[in-house]
Amino acid sequence: MNYVPEIDYALSSVEHIMREVNYGWAIRYIHANGASMFFIVVYLHTFRGLYYSSFAYPRQALWIVGVIILFLMIVTAFLGYVLPWGQMSYWGATVITNLVTALPVIGKEIVVWLWGGFAINNATLNRFFSLHYLLPFVIVGLVGIHIVLLHEHGSNNPIGILSKSDKMPFTPYYTVKDSFGTILFFFFAAIFIYFMPNVLGHPDNYLPANPLVTPPHIVPEWYFLPYYAILRSIPEKTLGVVTMLSSILVLLLVPFIIKPEVRSMEFRTLSRYFFYIFVLNCLILGWIGGRPMQYPYYEIGQAATVFHFVYFLILCPLVIELETFFWTNRQYVDDLKDFYSKTSLTTVFARSFLIRKLMTVKFAQRQKNWK
Repeated sequence: MNYVPEIDYALSSVEHIMREVNYGWAIRYIHANGASMFFIVVYLHTFRGLYYSSFAYPRQALWIVGVIILFLMIVTAFLGYVLPWGQMSYWGATVITNLVTALPVIGKEIVVWLWGGFAINNATLNRFFSLHYLLPFVIVGLVGIHIVLLHEHGSNNPIGILSKSDKMPFTPYYTVKDSFGTILFFFFAAIFIYFMPNVLGHPDNYLPANPLVTPPHIVPEWYFLPYYAILRSIPEKTLGVVTMLSSILVLLLVPFIIKPEVRSMEFRTLSRYFFYIFVLNCLILGWIGGRPMQYPYYEIGQAATVFHFVYFLILCPLVIELETFFWTNRQYVDDLKDFYSKTSLTTVFARSFLIRKLMTVKFAQRQKNWK
């Protein structure tokens, strides 16, 4: 093993791996950028699950295990980010571990126990290194459970129907399709690994950790930025920690508070538009997380934080109720027919829009009957 988990030699050992070990540069860049690629895939997978309502009955347990995997991935990535022991690593560890002091009564004692002393030291780095090595095995075990739960009820589909008859073999159709997508994604990852391996990191992390010099702007890795923005948007420390954790754990409540009559947003226009706004809001949070705490970034971050929770707890259930009302309201369907039959807009566009609307309503009613 070439990495040395000691505060005096950690950064030097990383540089030794990069410069002296055969293909050490490749191993390190694949590992560092591979984490970013992994988060890209997982975030896309999560957004896809929300879009097609993969969390809905009977796959609630599948979704909950997936959220736990996401949370452990974030913890594992944070532990790995500390290991090079550069400026950002040290101060990132200082900021995040100090959040534990927000716990009443026992918070400070837990931080001392976590550090292995009264400040971040060798014991802290050794513990983080051990956990960074061990937690992936826990994640692999949960992925196995995730796959077992997936096979229990089968995969979801873009149409959102529960059909056991209209199926096709996985091989060769989806084997070829997924292999093609995987190869393209490897080419995408290779661009970062071989041509711009440090573009997703922070240059300050190549500076040795210095407890006496605080960076002017502490910036975590890009996949932590939305949570970091939420944390900074709350002026009170304890409430900020609770809000940041809740922004992830609110996903555990999704199967119980969002119960669409029709799974896929392809047939739920209003939900689809709000989902696009939600994705944009997540991108805004990521942008705000990398900006300094000043006007107008602070105010934008607060507004985006509020929308993040409003979307899951208020907007989604309310929009589903509105859509269900229109789908089950016969008068609405008849008025829609009369409007397009009497209007002078008899173009192909108007007629195709009417057909799509009526097909959406009929499909929604039919799927409701299937359930």
